[in-house]
Order: sequence, then structure tokens, then C-alpha cells
Amino acid sequence: MNTASVKMTNTQPFRLFLSYLIPSCIGMFLMAVNILADGLFVSHGVGPEALAAVNISVPAYSVIFSISLGIGIGGAALYSIALGEGKTQKARHIFTHSLVLALVIIGTLASVSFFHAEWIAKALGASGGILPLAADYLTILLGFALFYVIENILSIFIRNDGNPNLAMAGLVITSVFNMILNYIFIFKMDMGIKGAAYATAFATIIGLLVLLTHFLRKNSVLRIIQFKPDRKTMYGILKTGLPSFIIEGSTAIMTLCCNLSFLHFAGASGITAFAIINNLHTVILVIFIAIGSALQPIVSFHYGLHMNGRLRRFLRLGIGTGLVFGVFFWIMSLFFGDALIRFFGDMPRDVSDYTRKGMALYFIGYVFLGMNMVYAEYYQAIKKIKLSSIIILARSLILFIPLLFTLPMLFGSMSIWLAFPLSEGLTALFIMFGRYKWKGFSPVTEKAKEENPV
Repeated sequence: MNTASVKMTNTQPFRLFLSYLIPSCIGMFLMAVNILADGLFVSHGVGPEALAAVNISVPAYSVIFSISLGIGIGGAALYSIALGEGKTQKARHIFTHSLVLALVIIGTLASVSFFHAEWIAKALGASGGILPLAADYLTILLGFALFYVIENILSIFIRNDGNPNLAMAGLVITSVFNMILNYIFIFKMDMGIKGAAYATAFATIIGLLVLLTHFLRKNSVLRIIQFKPDRKTMYGILKTGLPSFIIEGSTAIMTLCCNLSFLHFAGASGITAFAIINNLHTVILVIFIAIGSALQPIVSFHYGLHMNGRLRRFLRLGIGTGLVFGVFFWIMSLFFGDALIRFFGDMPRDVSDYTRKGMALYFIGYVFLGMNMVYAEYYQAIKKIKLSSIIILARSLILFIPLLFTLPMLFGSMSIWLAFPLSEGLTALFIMFGRYKWKGFSPVTEKAKEENPV
């Protein structure tokens, strides 16, 4: 076994989980800060209409990110399972196919969408003065789409190749340069919303160059080999990555539906309030994704080795971590809501009041979200794709969207904020019932192997 494999099997579970969790959380958090930074710089440097334009464009970014995340996580899970089985060449075969899949799919999608940015902006709900701003932002976003995708996929595979610190470093550098370039382009060069888009693009390229240094390591398994199309491998990557695609893809649909619901039931102040909370949600959500991302390489590797005792311990660590973060974010909304709102500049009284009250309700959902996301990503890591997909669909499209439009019709505009905590709470109950009643919810392999006592 290589150095990373020895570390996986011989390190005490909590220490091993922590060695992946910390860089994963920092890296994913700062990746989300890229989006939040655009919102903050645009809000202060361009104006409220530009902030709305960035928020309206988020679903388009989510579609690109969801495809890259699906291919990246799907390929990486199979990559780590292959490493656990001791099949190095198979692991490299999976990595090569993952890269080719991403380049072909995203390259085609981005090329077609690039020439229809204004139409896409209209379809996402942009109108009036917001429309040209959203179209400008989307045009640049789509023009650099392949760089975002390659950086994301490399970061995931590098983490699975036993180098979580470099994966984190690439995302940290991307985030730092994004903020620096945002300041220069918007406040110094007066480039407006285009400056925010170019800042994100150029920062991503710099971060990508940092990640490429991984291939200079002598003990790295990760290598690109000669590409020979293998339908079975490509299908396996896409199938295993389906839950990750659904996570981000459903986020795009949920954001679009929220914009429509708030606009209809709460008017312009409602959609501005949601833009503020959705920017915060983007950052918080990736923390929970980061917990799953930290678990995935560890769980997939041990699944390949059939080490069931350690698998159970890692699952408990993930759920406990998710619960701690969920409670923390809810408490933060109760005591620091006004401070969080002020990050986005001076807002009219009706907007800030509606946002503050909504935040206290909306953030209850994070108490349940941690467990739901950990279970979904854990089951994905052990190839229980159907179960993982059901959990994700339940918390998003199946429960959330009907609640989003039903609640305000029955109880008024303030109840829109309850759609998120109710859908997450009901999904958590479903998981608990399933673990108690159904054998298919088992988190371990059918085989078992004698394990290292650590």
C-alpha cells in the first residue's frame, strides 16, 4: 500500500476524520465565500439591483457546479474504493474518464449557453434593470466554466489521493485572490458587475495552477493515463455521482422557486430579504457538504476493505459533527442576525425586519440538515445510490417545493421561511424510521474484515 493507504488503515478514527474534516471545511467554506464575496462587493460597490442580478444568476452556476460535483464525487468514490481493493491502474482509469466526461459535458453545455446568456437570465426571472446586469454576469461565468469545473474535480480527487491539505490550499488561494480582485475590479477600476465575474474567473485559474502541483509528488497514485472509452466506467461514474448532482441541481431549482414564491407573496422586499439569506445559506450549506466530503474518501476506502467497525465509527463522527454545526448556526441567527444583515449594507427597515424574523425561522432547518446531508453522502460513498438520492430528493424537491407555495397561501408570507426547516425535519424522521425498520439502510458491507485495533 502507498503512504496514503497506510495512513487510512492505521490512524485512529477521530484523528483521521479530523485530518480530512478541517481542510475540507476550510476549503469548501472559502469556495462558498467566493460567491458571498461577489454579493458583498457588488452590493456595496454597484448597488441592490446588481446584488439581485448575482442572486438570480446563482442557479446557472449551480447547474455547472452540480455536474462537476456529480462527476467528481462519483469518480472519486469509485477511485477510493479501487485503492482500498489495491487496484491502482483501475483507479487511474476512473480518474481519466472523470476528467474527459467533465470536459465534454460542461464544454458542450457552456458553449451553447454562452451565446444565449440574456435568454437564460430572462428564464431565471431577470427583468427591467436587473436583466442586462444578469446577462453580463452570466456571459463571463459561462465563458470560464471549464476552469471552475477542472478546479473542482481536481480538488476532489486530490483529497481522495491522500492530500487534503493541498486541496484546501487551492481553494484558499482562489478565495483570497477572488476578494483581492473583486476590490480592484469593482472599487478601483469601476468595472461594475463584470468585475465581480472576472475576479471569480481569474482567481479560479490561479487556484487551479496550485492544485496542479500535486502531480509533482513522487508517491501520488493520481495520474492521467491513455484514454480508451469505457462505457461501463462512464456509467458507473455518472450513477455514483447522481446524488451530488441532485444536491446542487435541486439547489438551483429551489433557489428559482424561492425567488418566485417570495416575489409573489412578499413583493420586492421579500426577494431582497431572500437574496441576503440565500447568500448566507450558500456558505453554510457547503460546510455540511464539506463534512460529507471529508467522510467520502475515508468511507469509500474502508468500504473497499470491508472494515465495518471503522465504517460505523466514521458515520457516528459525521452525524455528531453535523449536529454541532447545525445547532451553532441556529444560535448564531438568534443572537447575531442583525450583524449578519448589516454585512450587505444599509437596507430599508421593512427589508431588515422581514429578513431578521425570517432568519430565526429558516435557520432551524440546519439542526436537521447536518444529519440528512451526512447520511446522503455516506450512502453515496458506499454505492447505495438509490437510497442517497431518495434522501436528497425528499429534503428538496418532494417536500420543500410544495411547502414553499402551500404554507404562504395558508399562513401568510412569513411562513415561507418554514418550508426549509419542515422539509429537513421530516426527512430526518424518515431516515430514523428507515434505520429502525429497513435492512437496506444498513451503513456497512455484507462482508467483514478483521480490523486494526485503533
